[in-house]
Amino acid sequence: MSSDTVVNNEAKNQFEIESGSQKSKLQYRLTGDGRIDLVHTEVPEDLTGQGLGSSLVVAALKYARDNDLQAIPSCPFVASYVERHPEWNDVVTEP
Repeated sequence: MSSDTVVNNEAKNQFEIESGSQKSKLQYRLTGDGRIDLVHTEVPEDLTGQGLGSSLVVAALKYARDNDLQAIPSCPFVASYVERHPEWNDVVTEP
């Protein structure tokens, strides 16, 4: 897994990792009913396979847990991650 720092850019509603001049991101939407919809994960093609996407998902799920939010895994990458990591089941909900 990557050691890059994940930042929650609340102004853009996305978790981000800066890698040189490139940015990986996980976009989200706060639904207003105690849920966070994890909508889209994007990692530049030449940075794939380095664990950046997983780092973004973990940061988003920790944010949800720390803020008593239920996470909606609308993004296929997020949905796949939580299927493989049942330790997050307490924070994940269906749309």
